[in-house]
Amino acid sequence: MARLGYIGLGTMGGRVTKRLLDAGHTVTGYNRTKAKAQWLLDAGMQWADTPRQVAEAADVVFSMVTNTTALQHITDGPDGVLVGLKSGKVYCDMSTVSPGFSRKLAERVAATGAQMLDVPVSGSVITLEQGNLSLMVGGDEATFEKVKPILLNIGPRINYVGKNGQAVLMKIAINLSLPVQLLALFEGLLLAEKGGIPREVALETMLNSVVASPAMKYRAPFALQMPDEAWFDVNMMQKDLLLALEMGRELDVPLPSVAITNELLTAARAMGLAKEDFAIIFEVMARMAGLHQQ
Repeated sequence: MARLGYIGLGTMGGRVTKRLLDAGHTVTGYNRTKAKAQWLLDAGMQWADTPRQVAEAADVVFSMVTNTTALQHITDGPDGVLVGLKSGKVYCDMSTVSPGFSRKLAERVAATGAQMLDVPVSGSVITLEQGNLSLMVGGDEATFEKVKPILLNIGPRINYVGKNGQAVLMKIAINLSLPVQLLALFEGLLLAEKGGIPREVALETMLNSVVASPAMKYRAPFALQMPDEAWFDVNMMQKDLLLALEMGRELDVPLPSVAITNELLTAARAMGLAKEDFAIIFEVMARMAGLHQQ
């Protein structure tokens, strides 16, 4: 078993930490709000007061934070991860951030003697709890092979995609499809409903059809009832779409469906729905169609 550290114990990060604890690893954790980590402390996680202390206590350090700014905050400064790293340690960042920033951070990690991997995940709360989360890895391949047994405790499917920053790029390429697919399904759902087919009947029929990807099967039902806790809120999804649009401009790849979906997320924010799961775009579309959530 390994000495691990985890920084960022939110909806996903906290559940990843629990899987690592359940696998028998020693985990030292840090979260900006300690109270949100109490359930993990009760499960045996050790506490650190700063990201630096996490890095000092662990051989493999993980982090999952909201955006590029948050990643910079936990890595820089006298209490940051970088100060706590040294030769032989591995830093695995699971955040969805700017690929360029991730690559530059990997260079700074290497200057400490440690190695960095970007290890974003694909899935949701439910796929994580079911043990079906998939991971993608960018960075030194030998370092990846070294920590692969630990990563398999998080999820059963891991794809090594290339050098530092490539896994974050891959995650962005995957995530842009989620709200775009959902928007198309919701357009069809509203068309059927306004034509006289009950919402529940139309949704069940669609989820039994060829258009039902795994992501749609677990998220489209939010059109009937939103979750009490957002799995991935509007602000977080819009952050990912803006990263995609930025990369599209950089790489000369037009992303028209992403641009349209991004505008609907802006509309959701304007309606005061920013903290809802991004599936709330159904409510946005329903209002535009003259309908309302049931």
